[in-house]
Amino acid sequence: MTEEAVITGKNGDIIAEKEKRILVDVQNLKKYFPVRSGLLQRVTAWVKAVDDVSFHIYEGETFGLVGESGCGKTTVGRTILHLIPPTSGKVYVDGQDIFNLNGAELKSKRRDMQIIFQDPYSSLDPRMPVGESIGEGLKIHTDKSAQERYDIVVEMLSRVGLRADHARRYPHEFSGGQRQRIGIARALALRPKLIVCDEPVSALDVSIQAQVLNILRDLQRDFGLTYLFIAHNLSVVEHFSERVGVMYLGKMAEIASRDDLYAEPLHPYTQALMSAIPVPDPTLKRQRIILQGDVPSPLNPPTGCRFHTRCPLAFDRCSQEEPPLKDYGKEHFAACWLLESGEPGASKIRPEHIVAQSAVAAD
Repeated sequence: MTEEAVITGKNGDIIAEKEKRILVDVQNLKKYFPVRSGLLQRVTAWVKAVDDVSFHIYEGETFGLVGESGCGKTTVGRTILHLIPPTSGKVYVDGQDIFNLNGAELKSKRRDMQIIFQDPYSSLDPRMPVGESIGEGLKIHTDKSAQERYDIVVEMLSRVGLRADHARRYPHEFSGGQRQRIGIARALALRPKLIVCDEPVSALDVSIQAQVLNILRDLQRDFGLTYLFIAHNLSVVEHFSERVGVMYLGKMAEIASRDDLYAEPLHPYTQALMSAIPVPDPTLKRQRIILQGDVPSPLNPPTGCRFHTRCPLAFDRCSQEEPPLKDYGKEHFAACWLLESGEPGASKIRPEHIVAQSAVAAD
């Protein structure tokens, strides 16, 4: 699948048009986890972690996925890689529906799909030298000799800023930032096309975060990698991603290019998230949108728009019908009934809405 991308000059003139190829196409993905109870452990309810999510990722780009804890971001990433089985939906990676692949086909496909885990401390086997951890995928998926595997391990270590002698050391001998570099080297060893970065810098110090992000950026440029970048830190996502998807309670609320999303967020939930980004200037003031109430349980999500219980702009239709995720121009998708009117700024949260919501909450 391909789409055309327009390249413009500084004055806005079209310089050229090139084809953008879709590497990952997620269609109506659902993942429900069973809740069992009683002596016979019968299924009594379902946790709707991911509920009908669709998006695509272009080859060579970084797609950021953001949202509050528990919204389903990590589940999306792991389901795309088939680390956990889906409830329904399809995921095409390089044109192949990975959910329909048999064991041998899926094993072969895993060479093209790797993951960098969030926790650098628990993602490595403490009883295995890091060189063996990095080379394990090569041992499983290739017929390379021990010397060839070692040479690749050394190359990968050097690409992430570590030395060859580090291959003989164990995970406990490294800092958190070094362990995450090892995790990156392990994901890169098989030269995959897609890497799911599951909050790869959230457990690291700020100074180390910048180093790891720069490594990921350099590797993307040198190897033509495609990233699904899952994160909480909206500033990091703005710096690192070309396009961004915003999730809320298992649903996709908004998808847009980084510039469009951060300049003019359409969905009220996205606006609330953006208002929480710290401004690195004490002289500037930002209107903080503080959402009232807690995130509903995915065991029993609200009807209609899942955000309506906390939205200061909600009206009757929001609680009755689920809004579709529609394109409102320039591949800027959002799911909000207020946008259906076509009136500019219809979904924008203003100071008077915040005051009114606070007064209702106080009552």
